[in-house]
Amino acid sequence: MADRVRPVRRRRPDPVALLAGLLTLGTASAAFRGTPPDLGGLDPRWVLAAAAVLLGLVLLASSLRPRR
Repeated sequence: MADRVRPVRRRRPDPVALLAGLLTLGTASAAFRGTPPDLGGLDPRWVLAAAAVLLGLVLLASSLRPRR
């Protein structure tokens, strides 16, 4: 009997992972140059702290969703 080959479904890129990767590249390049990014007068440390809190809230909310 011949095995039936199922077609491979193409997955779409994850926009959140793409954004995180781009932000990581930007941060790494700023650290390599030794200059903090210009964030319109905001302290980059506070922006990083706010991003960490936001990410924690998103992960918490996603863990509370019911499984399929």
